[in-house]
Amino acid sequence: EEAIGSGLRDRSHIEEMLRLATAEPSAEFSGAIKRLLNIYHKSIKPMEQVFKYNELRQHEVTDGEITSKPMVLFLGPWSVGKSSMINYLLGLHGTPQELYTGAEPTTSEYTVIMHGERLRTIEGIVMAADSSRSFSPLEKFGQGFLERLVGIEMPHKLLERVTFVDTPGIIENRKQQERGYPYNDVCQWFIDRADLIFLVFDPTKLDVGGELEMLFRQMKGRESQIRLILNKADSLSTQDLMRVYGALFWSMAPLVNVTEPPRVYVSSFWPQDYAPDTSRELFMKEEISLLEDLNQVVENQIENKIAFIRQHAIRVRIHALLVDRYLQTYYDKLGWFGDPYEVFQDVVNDPDKYYIFKSILAKSNVSKFDLPDKEAYQDFFGVNPISNFKQLSQHCSWTDGCLLEKIEKAISHELPALLSSVTKSSGAPAPAKACEEKPKNRWRKQ
Repeated sequence: EEAIGSGLRDRSHIEEMLRLATAEPSAEFSGAIKRLLNIYHKSIKPMEQVFKYNELRQHEVTDGEITSKPMVLFLGPWSVGKSSMINYLLGLHGTPQELYTGAEPTTSEYTVIMHGERLRTIEGIVMAADSSRSFSPLEKFGQGFLERLVGIEMPHKLLERVTFVDTPGIIENRKQQERGYPYNDVCQWFIDRADLIFLVFDPTKLDVGGELEMLFRQMKGRESQIRLILNKADSLSTQDLMRVYGALFWSMAPLVNVTEPPRVYVSSFWPQDYAPDTSRELFMKEEISLLEDLNQVVENQIENKIAFIRQHAIRVRIHALLVDRYLQTYYDKLGWFGDPYEVFQDVVNDPDKYYIFKSILAKSNVSKFDLPDKEAYQDFFGVNPISNFKQLSQHCSWTDGCLLEKIEKAISHELPALLSSVTKSSGAPAPAKACEEKPKNRWRKQ
């Protein structure tokens, strides 16, 4: 426990809010993860492999990703207090594990802070080589990036439930090429997988430039995960803070393209006591709200995983239906005497002429918003000749049934049934009253 006085804050409310004294995950939690893995391997992965889905989206779901803990991503300009915030939440201030912080851009690496039996640092190349971790797909970003990826393992109650990722600060006056790796693509990978995205700002440095604009574009579809944090709020007077809050929304509004504004937390996330004559009561309430947010991610992690796998299955099914339709059109048009190459090029370059995408929408309970771009299929068939694939009707066997039936059953029956069984066993969450009533905690043995 950290000492009060000597200018440091009491941290006991953090442990209490995040219920860190509770036991290991319950058997029902582990059972649900096993059933989810089983559904994925039995009903979704075979279709994924047969129709080479990961070559279209470059998104291969690994077992490590399904069993991994929720990920909290810290993004923002340099020197806004991202690393200090992680130190504060984990109570690392003044310990050997403390992340290095400073006024200059100090974090040039992607630092993954996770649970381990003892304190140790893991190189990026080792993390990418370990297929049991959820970080093995990062290998595709090349050696230059892996040298800037580092893992820190330490024994910690909070890290048993959640993984933190600290990122290099956004630097607006530097060309992306100078980073030596595809910065935007790497950010996209983390954004796609993050359960919560903390976008941290310093009220004295609110400049919005090209890199930040690009980041917001990449967060399209992930708006519900974004939380804006106005850190170091005790460095301003209340009046200035209100002005900065307004300026933050003014500069963010064109970037966050949603009807509901993102949640903003205004506080000072580090161990030092709040500056005198500032709104300490407000800051404390904001901090408690943020901790509740973090708690929700832990509480809902199995529901989020099931929803994620179902969404993935829907995309795999659409991909299989499209490839099947391309094949059908190709064989119909080829006839006896057609030139296979010319016919294939014609179908791939102008699918609208043959109503390939429209016919999928008409038949198969598919939302037009889930359809990939037709350009993506030009690239896909550029690498995968059409002769590599068989039609869906041929992917059936007496023993295992049909691949299409299995994935449709997973989407419409098995995954929703798993979700409702998990929701029932965890109990409906009671409406939270000013942080007095706590939702049932699946980590505590009943």
